[in-house]
Amino acid sequence: MPIGIDDSHEIITQDFYYIDKTGMIKELLGNWGKVNLFTRPRRFGKSLNMSMLKYFFEVGTDKKLFDGLTISKETELCEKYMGQYPVVFISLKTAYAGSFDKAMSELCTIIGKEALRFRFLLDSTRLNEDEKELYRQLVRSDRSNQGVFSFPEAVVPASLNTLSMLLQKHYGQKVIHF
Repeated sequence: MPIGIDDSHEIITQDFYYIDKTGMIKELLGNWGKVNLFTRPRRFGKSLNMSMLKYFFEVGTDKKLFDGLTISKETELCEKYMGQYPVVFISLKTAYAGSFDKAMSELCTIIGKEALRFRFLLDSTRLNEDEKELYRQLVRSDRSNQGVFSFPEAVVPASLNTLSMLLQKHYGQKVIHF
C-alpha cells in the first residue's frame, strides 16, 4: 500500500495498488467550471487526484501512464485533452508557518520550485527579454539559505499570473492550474 505517496505517476510506475479514479476526468470535463473546488477530509486523496489531473493534461505527458485505466476508453476525450496544456501545480500542504514572514518565505519557495520546472522559458523564442527577466525573478533563490526562494515581495501576488502568462505565450495555449 502506498502510504504517504501522493504522486500518481510514482504509484502507477512503481506497481503500487492504485484505485482508478480517472473516470473523474470525464466528469470534470463534462461539468467544467471556471474554478472547481474539491473538498474532502484529510487523507482522502485530494493531492493524488490533483496529481492525476496534472499528468493527464500536461504537455509532454507520458500517455502510456493511462493505458488500461478508465479514461483510456474515452479515446476522443483523450485525443482532445491529454497532454495538451501547460499545467501549474501548486500544493500548500507542506507549508507551515508561524508568522507572516515565514509564510511569505514558504510561498516564495513553493512557487519558485514550481517555476523551475519551466526553465526552458529562458530559451523560448516566443518570449522577449523583459518577459525572460520576469521569469528569472521567479526562480531567483537565496543560495546561502539552502534553496529558499526570495523574490521581491511586490512580485508575490502576481507570481502565479506571471508564470501562467509566460507559459501561455510560450505554448499559445491557456494554462491549467492545480
